[in-house]
Amino acid sequence: MSKDLKILCSDFYLEMSKDQSQNFSADNREHEKLLKESCTLYLGNICMYTSEEQIFEVFSRCGDVRNVFMGLDKIKKTPCGFCFVEYYNRADAENAIRFLNGTILDDHIIHAEWDVGFTEGKQYKCCEDSDAGRGDFVKAAQAHDSRETP
Repeated sequence: MSKDLKILCSDFYLEMSKDQSQNFSADNREHEKLLKESCTLYLGNICMYTSEEQIFEVFSRCGDVRNVFMGLDKIKKTPCGFCFVEYYNRADAENAIRFLNGTILDDHIIHAEWDVGFTEGKQYKCCEDSDAGRGDFVKAAQAHDSRETP
């Protein structure tokens, strides 16, 4: 197999996922195993006005979406700038990361990364900390977006 094909076959997107926003109680190997098997994506830097239907429509282009869970402010229950997209199979989720990470939706650059899987309650965050621990990409994208807004 050529070097180029090996790169395409690798799961380097797994390295992007830091999933530090939740308190993960298992060891690093277990966490890595769950990420490698996951069909769930975390999407950050989503416009507060982007709907679940819009996310579903865009991410369905890469495969069959099982669920979209919008992140909500835990007090106001209003959209909070992130969501989870759950696919039926891993290949579709991989395609979504490859092709849709960095997509502009409602004037925001969407950041997609692996998540270990959605659990009830995970969608409720305070708006100020919705992307805490999710890496510098989201912070840079938010800074870029705020510079463009008058």
